[in-house]
Amino acid sequence: MPSSRIAISGSSGLIGAALVRSLRADGHEVARLVRRPARTGDEVEWDPQRGYVDVAGLVGCDAIVHLAGAGVGDHRWTEAYKREIRDSRVLGTAAVAEAVASLDTPPRVLLSGSAIGFYGDTGSSPVDETAPPGDGFLPSVCEEWEAATAAAEEAGVRTVHARTGLVVGREGGAWGRLFPLFKAGLGGKLGNGRQYWSFIALHDHVAALRHILDTESLTGPVNLTGPRPVTNAEVTAAMGRVLRRPTLFPAPAPALKLVLGEFAEDVLGSQRVIPAKLLDSGFSFAFPDIDGAIRAALR
Repeated sequence: MPSSRIAISGSSGLIGAALVRSLRADGHEVARLVRRPARTGDEVEWDPQRGYVDVAGLVGCDAIVHLAGAGVGDHRWTEAYKREIRDSRVLGTAAVAEAVASLDTPPRVLLSGSAIGFYGDTGSSPVDETAPPGDGFLPSVCEEWEAATAAAEEAGVRTVHARTGLVVGREGGAWGRLFPLFKAGLGGKLGNGRQYWSFIALHDHVAALRHILDTESLTGPVNLTGPRPVTNAEVTAAMGRVLRRPTLFPAPAPALKLVLGEFAEDVLGSQRVIPAKLLDSGFSFAFPDIDGAIRAALR
């Protein structure tokens, strides 16, 4: 993509911050959506709870990347926090989509976050973007989240839902919590370890987002996962190999349920997700294997 103006929500998160660095390094102008009055020329005020976006700040944007949302694993799932998880995604996405649709010259593409939680527990069966939604809280949130882009789609904007897997990064997400434990020699399997983890290296995730922005043929849901999902037991073994630490401290399922409550069902659930659309569109993974993804995060 030639030098462009791109607006990004969630720019302070693990993925958003890395995407901002990548785009700016290649000469793109990035406008960051912030939940306060804009202080600099590269900021755009928005308030997802009120459905407000300063539309003037989006004028001239070639693309909008919407990644904001409350962390799924940041707190125990009380009813209040489940509402926050849902509202932060659905209300925020609707606000961005409506702002995009209101522009006289809308952007070429709205790349909106989603998650492989859409599929629910798939066991050992591989699934791609053609699979239906699963059952439970996260699949229902993902369905509403993706449907909230309707205004942009109706305005003729190419819209993509990036169904993100488990991002292997040192500074946040699931791996941001795993690395300190495993480095201390306190890591181990979660439950029986047979559940599939559909991981993706942070480097590949950012590259995939940029590939989507550049690839006009990609629309609708796109799985952002590596091509070779592995079980939690295989992740545990890889962490031990790369970090050269023992992995002798498994977390039994009952203990996880006691500590995490309802969220434990998703931690122990299995998702063997294949990035069919990315592969079919010619995307090449730099770190397709779990050992390489972990080493890349440590670098």
